[in-house]
Amino acid sequence: MTNLAGILEVDGFKYEWELRREPQWNDADGWKGMIVSLQRDDTQRGALLEFPTPKRLLKGLQRGRLQINDAIIARGIRAALDAGWEPESRGKPVVFMVDADGN
Repeated sequence: MTNLAGILEVDGFKYEWELRREPQWNDADGWKGMIVSLQRDDTQRGALLEFPTPKRLLKGLQRGRLQINDAIIARGIRAALDAGWEPESRGKPVVFMVDADGN
């Protein structure tokens, strides 16, 4: 079974993550990918990782198993940090588009 939330240590910091949205159909926009929220312990500003819609859904195939694991989350955390996420800063969560591999 796939976990929908957890705590992961990356580069000495603990990050809480939670699946916020599975891939879903929206009449106005079509398919939207999954979203995972991130929050580093004792910090103010979170991040949202928005993944692309799985290709199988775009092709009209049935929804498969949700693909989320610690490796994808860790790559997503590092990608968000590299893209400028500053967990210590204040403000609304920052949204990052990531590829299917979490980069």
